[in-house]
Amino acid sequence: MTDTSHDRFADPIQAPGTPEAAWQAWPGWAGLPETPPGPFGRVVVVAAHPDDEVLGFGGAIALLSASGTEVTVVAVTDGEGSHPGSDVMTARDLAELRTAETRAALAELGATAATVVRLKVPDTRVEAYEDDVAARIAGLAAGADLVVAPWTGDVHGDHEAAGRAAVRAAASAGVACWLYPVWMWHWAAPDDPRVPWRRAALIRLSPEVLDRKRAAVRQFVSQIAPLGPGKDDAAVLPPEELAHHLRDREVVFR
Repeated sequence: MTDTSHDRFADPIQAPGTPEAAWQAWPGWAGLPETPPGPFGRVVVVAAHPDDEVLGFGGAIALLSASGTEVTVVAVTDGEGSHPGSDVMTARDLAELRTAETRAALAELGATAATVVRLKVPDTRVEAYEDDVAARIAGLAAGADLVVAPWTGDVHGDHEAAGRAAVRAAASAGVACWLYPVWMWHWAAPDDPRVPWRRAALIRLSPEVLDRKRAAVRQFVSQIAPLGPGKDDAAVLPPEELAHHLRDREVVFR
């Protein structure tokens, strides 16, 4: 996840978010159907930045891997733009660190056999490369059973562009596509009319799988802990944001 917001009053990602307690108390959960993650032979999971796939779909990746599904993770960017003002780490260093964090997180999920493909699109600029990204994903999706990507309404430019590219790629490859939200849990509210709840489905996570996901999220130290003491090195994902992604369920839009 990379936060590219600049105006805290204009950007919903910078505005105060919905507390996790409000989501936990939402009676609407009972109305969402459940969907099993499989059986699938091969699944392509798209992330705009390293960590998106674990935050939004990590439990499902653990379930897929445990069932023998072949998983390909596509990192559209390397997430080098997460701390643009840092004087502690360069963008190149961040890219390599976040790539290593992805591998460590996948290992925690039991997905050590997953293939990771780095498209190396510039962070914060996915929209400018959307056609190329769609073509690259389409090639990787050939013969797959499912493509999964960030939701196209996530109110984050890179997430939405990666999602649109994945939707196009899946359609051209004749493959189903699921979309997972990331920032939505921050800016939306229960029963929010901007969210396509009729397309939503739950993936239940057992305590064991949730423990795996927690361990995987902890690998993204560059995002959940400060890089240094300066304000430009602050954590992108504070505990109140992480709480949205450490439930016993994940949501996809189908």
